[in-house]
Amino acid sequence: MLPPLSEYESLIYSLPDRYPSIRLSTLVVVRHGPTFAEVSGTIEFEGGVTLSVWEDLDFARGMIRGYSYSVSRAGERLYWYDPQPHPNDPSLASTFPHHRHIAPDIKRHRVPARGIGFDQANVPVLIREIERDLPPNRP
Repeated sequence: MLPPLSEYESLIYSLPDRYPSIRLSTLVVVRHGPTFAEVSGTIEFEGGVTLSVWEDLDFARGMIRGYSYSVSRAGERLYWYDPQPHPNDPSLASTFPHHRHIAPDIKRHRVPARGIGFDQANVPVLIREIERDLPPNRP
């Protein structure tokens, strides 16, 4: 279950303090009433890696109603996550409906999205993944 809205805001706004790999965060939490909010913006890492985030949050139900996460480097999209159901693809059943689009054929090549869900804060999971899988370019 998602933490309360005020805690989620604190989480989002403290990301640069918690993850030294973050160079800049433009993430904002926009409240749409006492229990609804939207998160949008980008997180920039060294080496030209950018995480774009959009979340539609329902704190009355303690869940993310919708999301889109995309990772790019120097303007080239590397992969993205979405919860669009693909019930006829048995390879995605383990994390249904959450999946990651990857190369080759990034639009149609999907793999399970481990660690991503509707009932948790996904952004820290994505940051740790970026830190692990996409070390910054070094001169």
